[in-house]
Amino acid sequence: MHQVSLRDIQQEDLPIFFEHQKDPVSSHMAAFTSKDPTDWGLFSNHWNRILTDNNIIKKSIIHENQIVGHVISFEMFGDREVTYWINREDWGKGIATVALKQFLNLDPTRPLYARAAKDNIGSRRVLEKCGFTIIDEDSGFANARDMEVEEFVFMLSD
Repeated sequence: MHQVSLRDIQQEDLPIFFEHQKDPVSSHMAAFTSKDPTDWGLFSNHWNRILTDNNIIKKSIIHENQIVGHVISFEMFGDREVTYWINREDWGKGIATVALKQFLNLDPTRPLYARAAKDNIGSRRVLEKCGFTIIDEDSGFANARDMEVEEFVFMLSD
């Protein structure tokens, strides 16, 4: 199968994540991104908060000895939520599915929630392959699209 592994995020991973975030196609698909994906200061401040928060589980996704993304779980509105990002060059290879399945063994919190823009078919498929089901719909302002975007809310219950 895929040579995919997870490891703790390190400070030196951040420039790679920043490059991933600057890709306009990836940001559009993710929808809910920072206001300015090219602002290193905002990016760095955001990630330093993540790295110093012990309640956030954060892992780099490694494929063939390269960092291709990250997966994180955190608390939002009293619920545990998972999110991930894969470099666009690595979309469609099954990496996100393998990485998320590995991550779900590291964070046993259930229920665990996730969100995806309704038109993000790839992310929806990853979540469904990992056992998440759609439980609700929501919408919010998406910086990457400069508009309200409808999303699905997913839950993993077991």
